[in-house]
Amino acid sequence: MEIQYYRQYSHKLNRDMEWKVYGHGGRPVLFIPCQDGRFFDFENFHMTDVWAPWIDAGQVMVFSIDTIDTETWSNSQGDPRWRICRHEQWIAYITDEMVPFMRNMVNERNGWTGYPDVIVFGCSLGAAHAANLYFRRPDLFDGLLALSGIYTAGYGFGSYMDELVYNNSPVHYLANMPADHPYIDLYNKKKAIICAGQGPWELPDSTRELDGILKSKGINAWVDYWGFDCSHDWYWWYRQVEYFVPHLLGRPGAAESNM
Repeated sequence: MEIQYYRQYSHKLNRDMEWKVYGHGGRPVLFIPCQDGRFFDFENFHMTDVWAPWIDAGQVMVFSIDTIDTETWSNSQGDPRWRICRHEQWIAYITDEMVPFMRNMVNERNGWTGYPDVIVFGCSLGAAHAANLYFRRPDLFDGLLALSGIYTAGYGFGSYMDELVYNNSPVHYLANMPADHPYIDLYNKKKAIICAGQGPWELPDSTRELDGILKSKGINAWVDYWGFDCSHDWYWWYRQVEYFVPHLLGRPGAAESNM
């Protein structure tokens, strides 16, 4: 497996950011680590082994980045306005700096031209961030795999709410999305897979809330609930990746009929 390490200055965050790229060709996949996670977690927690069949076959290139959760979502004693502004800078880092880097790299490796869309994948808080990116920017992201996420910004910001917190809380902004919003048609041309277990440390009620909102808006997604033995742990995320990625990479309509 080809692995490359990068460290570059981010003008959006005013600091160096690190990431790794796994693979030699194929579609771009952005991996968002778990809460407070680092770019090397994809490898250190052996998620590379699970994705290896698709990476080695040249179907995907996985870009694993850093979070800044310790400054934002996990910084419970910090000023909430500063924290959400900092989080918005991280979102801009992804959309304005990482996505163009990813597009350029996969175009070069595959001999493509144009603007290939990105699949975004995460577990736990990484799933929350991944889903938020997908629903906020369907012009950039054409696939979502969100495992064991919490889809309300209340997890990081409690009762504090302003326009930026609202814009990072899918259960809030999707609930208020007009029925004729053009994003709904965009979502329905793409693939979103959202999964939660019902065992130890899982919080499936957040997924159920999001599921109900998606159904009420006519937004197609495959929302799946695993059993009461399915805990909030890497072992189960490995199994879910093995199960869902073939559907995610397949042709449109190849997954479950309720996607």
